[in-house]
Amino acid sequence: MIVRQFISWVRTAPAGERAEATRCLARAWLISDLSEDDRAAAEGALLMLLDDASPLVRQAMAEVFAHSLDAPAAIVAALAVDQASVAVPILEHSPLLLDSDLVDMVATGNAETQSAIARRFDLPPSVCAALAEVGCASSVLELIENRAAQLADFSLARVAERFGHLAAIRESLLTMDELPAAIRLMLAQKLSDTLTQFVTARDWLNPDRARRVAGEAMERSTVNIAAQTRGEEMTALIGHLRSIGQLNAGLILRALLSGNIELFEESLVELSGLPRNRVAAIVHDRGGVSLNALLVKAGLPESTYRAFRAALDASHEIGFVGTVAGATRLRRRMVERVLTQCETAETVSEPLLILLRRFAMESAREEARLFCDELAADDFIGTLNAHVAEEAGGYDAYQTDDDMDAYAADDAYETSEDDEIYGAEDTYDATAVDPQYRDSVETTRYIDDSAKDEYTVQDVYVVANSDPLHYDDMRTEDDARHIDASVHAFVDTAMDRYDGYDRDERDYDYDRRIAA
Repeated sequence: MIVRQFISWVRTAPAGERAEATRCLARAWLISDLSEDDRAAAEGALLMLLDDASPLVRQAMAEVFAHSLDAPAAIVAALAVDQASVAVPILEHSPLLLDSDLVDMVATGNAETQSAIARRFDLPPSVCAALAEVGCASSVLELIENRAAQLADFSLARVAERFGHLAAIRESLLTMDELPAAIRLMLAQKLSDTLTQFVTARDWLNPDRARRVAGEAMERSTVNIAAQTRGEEMTALIGHLRSIGQLNAGLILRALLSGNIELFEESLVELSGLPRNRVAAIVHDRGGVSLNALLVKAGLPESTYRAFRAALDASHEIGFVGTVAGATRLRRRMVERVLTQCETAETVSEPLLILLRRFAMESAREEARLFCDELAADDFIGTLNAHVAEEAGGYDAYQTDDDMDAYAADDAYETSEDDEIYGAEDTYDATAVDPQYRDSVETTRYIDDSAKDEYTVQDVYVVANSDPLHYDDMRTEDDARHIDASVHAFVDTAMDRYDGYDRDERDYDYDRRIAA
């Protein structure tokens, strides 16, 4: 009966009221103890409301059913393909949607619906792969930032391939802890291409020079990434380098001259097809009788054999690098030794000598940069230590000065206290017998008391006639004028001391005193 009345009312109710009533009906369907007939009637009413003209009604229904496992499946499926404002809560949260449904919605949806799917918790690999393949940039960024998404390595590689040139996506990928080395290298290549296009479009560098600078930077980046890679990930990185044509003699020689023996061995394993232990035995053999055969098997140019042999001999004498930071830059001693031996060899080609000279210049600049950084660090540490010592010494001196000042202050206080007592006694002895002093003391006391009490004519008359300078001449006219002036000055002084005394009352009292 209630559902029937609801259906009759909802046909003519305003959109806002229909939306609120729909929300209440959907909640009642989920949590109320309805009979089977009432539940069926309520579900029919909700299905009818899917055709409501106002999206507010369908949006209210979607917000109620989005998180529920008990929501009507037919209604959830209909809401998932509705307009974006209605479908987003369902696509982002509903546990009733199947993976196949989500993949289809990724393929047919717009950027808003794709982003809602990308924000789902525990997103399965199939849906992640669909987003990586056909999703827009904003949805892919949501997918990368969703740490609960089950992103496979091939999906990450596809994202890097499609959107690696976008700074936001590139930075989000690089913040991932388990990002494969091959994808890091791919992102570095994307950045290199972007910068090359930028500087050539601005005419800051000509295209050939820009490509050469970018290529050198990519070689350094490759060695840097490889120095932080081990095991199967190193094998995948080498395979990626070979697939894109960057596993060449120049990169392998740079790895060896940087002390990255693992990258050197893995490259020869990849190119020659020999087992890893066999390649490692040949590389570490001091005699080096099989080295040329290994290089031939790897397909490296014959003009580079002398350089590889000299680099291996130098590495055996100097020692391999034991730190990751040391394996990311060229070692100057090795480069100079290899360059010296290759300059006297007849079989070494001119391009290889040019490459070695470039390596020598790069290693010299890198060593000078590191030396200057160490000097600056030493100077900073020395300055910091001196500053700390100065502050410590200043604090000790401050404590000593503070103690001395406190001691001097105590002495000064005792001396001044004695002087004040002594001066007070002298002042009392000198003035106690002076009648003018007694009168002045009484007059001062009277002025202070007058700030509290009200003046009377009798008080003023007594004080005015107590002045010893005029006591005997009160009847003369001159003395009378003098008394008048004295009383006037006295009253002004008293009124100035008495804050808040009314001026009119002062004049009135003054006239009474004159009359007296």
